[in-house]
Amino acid sequence: MDDEAYRETWDRFYALYKFDPSRGLTEPVIEDPQPSVTFDLSGLGPAATRSASTDAINAEALRCFVSVLSDVDELFVLDWQHSAYRFRPSIEALDLAPRDPVNGYPSVYPDGDYYAFLTPNLREGTCGHPWESSLCIIGERLVNTLGTTLRTWLPIKRSR
Repeated sequence: MDDEAYRETWDRFYALYKFDPSRGLTEPVIEDPQPSVTFDLSGLGPAATRSASTDAINAEALRCFVSVLSDVDELFVLDWQHSAYRFRPSIEALDLAPRDPVNGYPSVYPDGDYYAFLTPNLREGTCGHPWESSLCIIGERLVNTLGTTLRTWLPIKRSR
């Protein structure tokens, strides 16, 4: 994203979700929207280990972004204190070696910074919190799909 789009998108994100990274290491940094479900990732270890669990979360997120959000051409990827990106899940899913512009691989799993993969209206997507070790699924369509899948093997921290 260019500088203007970056600032505008972050300003909207701060306002919509009351984003406050100063809340501490274990508190939510966003006000969980309704509907949403937040999963506890603390038992999975750091994303840097690239475990089967992080790969499964990322693969399921990409699958849901492509199938459930098929009416959305691109997502915004917000990486706190870093560049923001436009991400095209349908193109990424067809790549033989998929990777996003942030990490070199599609990752909703927080790896040391706050990550948000969101529709352009910011009403659906994910928000990863590395210090709380959580992943919030936002919006009815994703809560009912990605949230349902993750709920079969991850503990729920909060649900609205």
